[in-house]
Amino acid sequence: MPFAIYVLGLAVFAQGTSEFMLSGLVPDIAADLGVTIPAAGALTSAFAAGMIVGAPAVAMLSLRWPRRRALLTFLIVFLLAHVVGAGTGSFEILLATRVIAALANAGFLAVGLAAATAMVSPHAKGRATSVLLSGVTLACVAGVPLGALVSEMWGWRSAFWGVAGISAPAVIAILVAVPSTPADPDAPSVRHELRALRTPKLFVLGALVNGATFCTFTYLAPVITDVTGLGSGWVPVALAVFGIGSFAGVNLGGRLADRGTPRLLPIALLAGWVLLALTAGNAVAALLLVFVQGTLSFAVGSMLIARVLYAAPDAPTLAGGFATAALNVGAAAGPLLGGLALGAGFRAPLWVSAALVLGYLVLAREPRRPPNAAADVHAERGHQQ
Repeated sequence: MPFAIYVLGLAVFAQGTSEFMLSGLVPDIAADLGVTIPAAGALTSAFAAGMIVGAPAVAMLSLRWPRRRALLTFLIVFLLAHVVGAGTGSFEILLATRVIAALANAGFLAVGLAAATAMVSPHAKGRATSVLLSGVTLACVAGVPLGALVSEMWGWRSAFWGVAGISAPAVIAILVAVPSTPADPDAPSVRHELRALRTPKLFVLGALVNGATFCTFTYLAPVITDVTGLGSGWVPVALAVFGIGSFAGVNLGGRLADRGTPRLLPIALLAGWVLLALTAGNAVAALLLVFVQGTLSFAVGSMLIARVLYAAPDAPTLAGGFATAALNVGAAAGPLLGGLALGAGFRAPLWVSAALVLGYLVLAREPRRPPNAAADVHAERGHQQ
C-alpha cells in the first residue's frame, strides 16, 4: 500500500475520534456552557446530520477539484472547526462547529476513498478501503478512550484541542505524501457520476448492517452490566474488545472484497447476533461474541463500501459520498430502533440487530432464473429475426 493511504488513515482517525468522543463529554459540556444534558446531546445529532447530508452534497461540490486540494481544504476546515469549538463559550457556536466539522469530515471521506483506490491497482480497492477505514476503528479502540481520559484530566475542551493536534500533522503529511494532480477539465460532471451510480441497493444494505452494529454498540454497557451480570469496570473492556474486533474486521472485509463477495459472511453475522442474544447471560460467551460481532460487522460493512467502489468505477467520488451517507443513516437509525425496543429488556437491541441483518439477507438475495431462461430468450430473439 502506498504511504499516502496510511496518511489518509491518520486523518480519518482524528475524524473518527471527533465523531464518537462526545458520548463521554456531554455532561461536562452541559455544565460548562449552561445548557441541559439533552441539549448538549444534540451536538451528536448535529454531527450525524451533517455527515448524512454532507457526504453526497460536499462530494458533488468538490467533484472537479484536484483531489489533494480537496483533501487539504476539508481537513483544514475540520481542524479550524475544532479550534473554534475548543475556545468558544457559546453553545450555539459550538453546535455550528459540529455541523461544519461533519460536512468537512464527510467531504474528506468521499474524496479520500476515491483518492485511495486511485493509488492502487484496479484489483486492490478493497485493501485500500480497509486501510483508510482502519482509522475509524482505531478511533473506537484508542482515540475515544484517550479523549475521555484527557477530558477527565483537563476538561472537555482539551479533547477538542487534541483532535486539532492530531489533524495538524496529517495536513503536513498530505502535502508531502499525496500526489499533486491538476484539475481535469474533462472530469466527469455530477450528472455523469449520478448516472454511473447503479448501486442503490448496496447503499440500503450498508445502512442495514451499520444500523445493526450501532443498535447493539450503543447499548452494550447495560447488556454487560444488567444481562451478563458483570461489574461496570467490565464495560470499557467489552468496548475495547468490540473495537479490536472491528479493526480486524475492516482489514478482513477489504481483502475479501478484492477476491469476490463471500455470501457466508452476512449469514454468520446474523447467527452471531442471535447467539449473543441467547447467551448474553454467560460472561465468557458474551465477551467472545462481542469480539466476533465486532469483526463480522465491520468486515461486512467495509466489504460493502469496496463493492460500491468496484460497481461504480466511473463515479468514485459520489460512490464514496453516498456510501458514507448510507452508513451514517444506519448509525443514526440503529440506536433509535434499539432505544424503542428497550422496554422489552436489555436483550432487545440484540434482537433488533438480528432483524436488521435478516432484512439485509432478504434484500441481498438475487432472483433466480429458471435454468433454461437464457436459452428461451436467445431462441425468442432468433425467431423474431
